[in-house]
Amino acid sequence: MKLLIIGGVAGGASAATRARRLSETAEIVMFERGPDVSFANCGLPYHIGGEIKDRNKLLVTTPAKLHERFNLDVRVRSSVLAIDRTQKTVHVRELNTGREYDESYDKLILAPGAAPLRPSLPGIDLPGIHTLRNLPDMDRIKAIVDAGAKSAIVIGAGFIGLEMVENLIHRGVQTTVVELQDQVLPPLDREMTTPLAEVLAAKAKGVTLLLSESAEGFESADEEIVVQLKSGKRLQAPLVILGIGVKPENQLAIAAGLEVGPRGGIRVNEQLQTSDPDIYAVGDAIEVRDVISDSPTQVPLAGPANRQGRLAADHIFGKQVRYRGTQGTAIVGLFGKTAALTGASEKSLQRSGIPYRMVYIHPAHHAGYYPGAQAMALKLLFTPDDGRILGAQAVGGEGVDKRIDVIAVAIQAKMTVFDLEEVELAYSPQFGSAKDPVNMAGFVAANLLRGDHPQIDVAAYEKLAGDDQPFLLDVRTADEFNAGHIPGATNISIDVLRAHLDELPRGRDIVAYCQVGQRGYLATRILLQAGFRVRNLSGGYKTYLLWHPAEAK
Repeated sequence: MKLLIIGGVAGGASAATRARRLSETAEIVMFERGPDVSFANCGLPYHIGGEIKDRNKLLVTTPAKLHERFNLDVRVRSSVLAIDRTQKTVHVRELNTGREYDESYDKLILAPGAAPLRPSLPGIDLPGIHTLRNLPDMDRIKAIVDAGAKSAIVIGAGFIGLEMVENLIHRGVQTTVVELQDQVLPPLDREMTTPLAEVLAAKAKGVTLLLSESAEGFESADEEIVVQLKSGKRLQAPLVILGIGVKPENQLAIAAGLEVGPRGGIRVNEQLQTSDPDIYAVGDAIEVRDVISDSPTQVPLAGPANRQGRLAADHIFGKQVRYRGTQGTAIVGLFGKTAALTGASEKSLQRSGIPYRMVYIHPAHHAGYYPGAQAMALKLLFTPDDGRILGAQAVGGEGVDKRIDVIAVAIQAKMTVFDLEEVELAYSPQFGSAKDPVNMAGFVAANLLRGDHPQIDVAAYEKLAGDDQPFLLDVRTADEFNAGHIPGATNISIDVLRAHLDELPRGRDIVAYCQVGQRGYLATRILLQAGFRVRNLSGGYKTYLLWHPAEAK
């Protein structure tokens, strides 16, 4: 068996090492166009920011180490120019010498990755406009910062963009963020990104956030880059970083006649074989199955790429395996806040036409009586009939990662909100609560589906008007109400509600709310049993403020 692997980093390197563990006799050759065969590309912003001080820590391994430990033939600075599927050869150019040659294969794995998007705009190729994909990119950006750059412009407020903002601020670089959407971190639903926008605003002396804005061109002036925005504004800085997404490196596959999807991802089956069964593809370049919508998608994440590389090697060496698909579990930290998601967002479900229900909760990450408890907002999406979990998003401080990871596994296992009620998790006051946030999300969602806890979300409530406008009941204390409330609300505290039932309209829908939903739930139970038509506002006033942050006092 002779196995060739085009590309290293995550998918290619994991495929190569797994292949060697499965076969001591196979000839395994890796080709990598760049100088580094495997590096921690997710760590690049943190070396620029000084969090990871030793550059060598980013080198996961080297060609010499791969040869010594795994007996791999690793050829860096080697670009594969073409694939001949009939002859089963690849045509290679050594970039250092210019020498070209053909290499034969029995099986071939494509792991070319994805390239940062560089839109066709005037001046896009000017020096000073950078993307961040590999170590040389990182070195160029870091050199500008080390030379004393005082300002920078980041185009795109996705994962890479936000990580770069944080690390540039850590280096004392004033940073302007330009984002086309009306929110940061577009994979999340808009209201769930409010805490991230607020933490950026709190860095008022260092960060300027421009939403619903885009770059239309670039010019050079005084050894700096001028960015012309759609609004007519002009920004200027010595450093511009593009973080607007990636596109699959599919040129080799297309030239070889392999099938690609409408967005350019290389098409593969459940065993990660392309339209040629002797050629596999893994990582950011491929089209995968979305586990929620069951439709093709592209998810450029390191975790799936590593697992795909391993699985492709397994199948090549005779194991009966299948790739389950990708659910897009991801996380980012920003100035002490953490945002994470798994599965479908509400907007992706709407695009796919998938029916759903949702609940919001605002728990602490561990027992509230134990010092240091930090709040989080958690949004859970699920099917309206059987409660199967479709997705979740959380934002807060500590503990966000744990809850999203648990729900990610629940999605893999096709669990329901009723299962979340029964999930047994480790508990001690400094680590969690006897009723973990995952359990709480299950309780609230299960009660909704059982009919015990009718709920309405903020967006749905605000669409009601005229004769459909419900009576809005705030069941918090008077002090809480006076500190801030939803316009039009009537305040009757939960503790005296039973004595004031005659003040509520019996012929009109009622929406009750409190701070986070718990007292609103109790009010809903009281009123239901007293014969009122009532729903609780999911997540309470805190969720309302996610939609209307300007009203927070």
